[in-house]
Amino acid sequence: MRIACLGGGPAGLYFAISAKLRDPAHEIHVFERNRAGETFGWGVVFSDQTMANLTSNDPLSADEMLQELAHWDDIEVQVSGRSVISSGHGFIGIGRKRLLDILASRARSLGVILHHESHFDADLARFADFDLVVASDGINSQIRTANAERLGASIEQRTNKFCWLGTTRKFNAFAFLFEQTDAGWIWAHAYRFDETHSTFIVECSPETWRDLGLDKMEQAQSIALCEKIFARQLDGHPLISNASHLRGSAAWINFNRVTCERWSFDNVVLLGDAAHTAHFSIGSGTKLALEDAIALADAIDRPGIEQADVLQQALTDYRDLRQIEVLKIQNSARNSTEWFETLDRYIDFELPQFAYSLMTRSQRVSHENLRLRDPEWLSGVESWFASRAGCGSAAPRPMFTPFKLRDLHLANRVVIPAMLTYSADAQGLATPFHDVHYGARALGGAGLIITETLAVAPEGRVTSACPGLYDDAQVSAWTQIVSFAHQHSKARLCAQLGHAGPRGACHVPNGAEGMAESMDRPLEHGWPLIAASARPWQPGASVPKAASEEDLARICAQFVEATARAEQAGFDMIEIHAGHGSLLASFISPALNHRTDRHGGTLENRLRFVVQVTEAVRAAWPAAKPLAVRISATDWLGDEGTTPDQAVTIARALAGAGADMIDVSAGETSPDAKPVYGRMFQTPLADRIRNETGIPVIAVGNIVEPDQVNSIVTAGRADLVALGRPHLADPVWTLRASVATGDRSQSVPPAYALGFDQARRLAQPNAGRGERP
Repeated sequence: MRIACLGGGPAGLYFAISAKLRDPAHEIHVFERNRAGETFGWGVVFSDQTMANLTSNDPLSADEMLQELAHWDDIEVQVSGRSVISSGHGFIGIGRKRLLDILASRARSLGVILHHESHFDADLARFADFDLVVASDGINSQIRTANAERLGASIEQRTNKFCWLGTTRKFNAFAFLFEQTDAGWIWAHAYRFDETHSTFIVECSPETWRDLGLDKMEQAQSIALCEKIFARQLDGHPLISNASHLRGSAAWINFNRVTCERWSFDNVVLLGDAAHTAHFSIGSGTKLALEDAIALADAIDRPGIEQADVLQQALTDYRDLRQIEVLKIQNSARNSTEWFETLDRYIDFELPQFAYSLMTRSQRVSHENLRLRDPEWLSGVESWFASRAGCGSAAPRPMFTPFKLRDLHLANRVVIPAMLTYSADAQGLATPFHDVHYGARALGGAGLIITETLAVAPEGRVTSACPGLYDDAQVSAWTQIVSFAHQHSKARLCAQLGHAGPRGACHVPNGAEGMAESMDRPLEHGWPLIAASARPWQPGASVPKAASEEDLARICAQFVEATARAEQAGFDMIEIHAGHGSLLASFISPALNHRTDRHGGTLENRLRFVVQVTEAVRAAWPAAKPLAVRISATDWLGDEGTTPDQAVTIARALAGAGADMIDVSAGETSPDAKPVYGRMFQTPLADRIRNETGIPVIAVGNIVEPDQVNSIVTAGRADLVALGRPHLADPVWTLRASVATGDRSQSVPPAYALGFDQARRLAQPNAGRGERP
């Protein structure tokens, strides 16, 4: 084929190389606006794995890179001169200019034709005689911009300001350098990329940028100010710009996150930053571009590629293959970006936790991954965390450290959240199933078990098989369950009190049909429902009555009466259920609350009844025992529903009403919700509430591994971590996790001690060697 690459950066050059390697008969032209050897930016970063991929694709250019690469294993985190260093991270750096020289030379040797100082724009008419046009024209791609609608392109501008500089100061670690100024915090990402220079990216919030006067300075002035701020790190070395042509504050830019639904149209295909971008804080932009180039070269290496339909299929295959990997990196990059954009949440952490939070910010690096990289450093962090939890000289895994809330002492940070079992009798009484279900999980080692929702009224049940705490007859069975847990385990029990509101009067899910398929089906002749507004929770559901003031007074009293019964039963904690479309959630969410009285409209009004219930329950509940509230921190409806911003306000209001902890969930308030699922997908919501309000939180949502629990609590993203489905599949999940990690701090029921002793022996790496059969 005859191929035009528009843009002579790493993406375009490496594609040209890769395509030529697969078929030397291709005629490939690379068109670059700049002069030969002229480039912007300083160093680029790879991982060892990326270099392995490049070596496999083209050993010659990879070998030349390897001879030039700067290697380092350490990450240094420095805050106002106080420093911590972790090793074993395996980074590689090379100057962008040198990388382009290597790739350009290799491309020429393969017969690629390079055209420097060749200007092009969105008009592709001059390339009409090419079979394939590769738009490798970078983050500001004119090709993508002109065809944004056809490509489904979207650009999200991030808030922080940054300036890409260099320095002759050679950093021997990948350094994150934080300095406090009168205008706020400013920081640098610094790393060496050759024997004489380091990249030095300076970043700060837009408020700090303006208050420092950087928005009004010429580039030389802003560089001089940065040299002053980072004087102790630069050690007399200057900061250098290779974009001196930029006037005023233009050297300070915002990062643009680029996504495209489609990566090609006609015979034009996007490559690298033209198709997608990843924030510089995880250093994967060039990696993605080079791996795109390999994938595109592979995709067009097929018989009949000169035919239009075969080419279209190849371009589709290329996009399908790369999109998943790109999305993974972009999601990690977004997590990293948001960490730096919300630095004020973490900057007051003690240095060990601050450094750990920074290193795990993208969720790509986990607790045990850090142990593989630098076991000594992580052991120090675990010792620090354990000492703050009152463990003395012992240093269990963070998930196995104790936690105290009021006078409640939990043996560890693992929570079994509320999960409906649909196993109560018709009178809402707990049955022998509940004895076994909760008893087994109490013996399994979790620190806290939250019951399924205990309805405060008969009409507050989701189904007729849901339990309640609205009748004195219901107290006895729960007393027995709580007593068993207290007598035979360290587990503490929390009663979740709630009212289903518009989600009530549903069929009992039929296991034969599958739980997910049969949930939330309304009864044909169900009991009357009540909610904030006369709006069904979902299409086809019964229309609830809009609660009157008299109704609200009665319901508040029902919560108080249920609280007294929870105390009679011996529960250690109460959680008020105010999420997931329940009655209280129907007041909080603007998607469900359309009232025009004092309970509708503003967030303050929508919270009024929930605050009233929280205050009443707190007053009726013993002062020594904690109170939690579960909320949906987002409705996944954008501005039409509860937003994460509002969730922070909600949490503060509930804490003011007496809540000691917020159980941070999300969604289930509207069938129109568009949740973004993934690993630990709700943890950022918990993180935000905890670290913007100082209120303890429970994180929940697709958390399935001990590694994730350890990462969440050590990084300060949550105080407790709830795992629902893992505990449905394995009642002893927590004790099994203690065995897997070699932890011996957790209590094992005496009847099971021999089994867990054997399990620990078998879990050791050399278990069984040399033993007699």
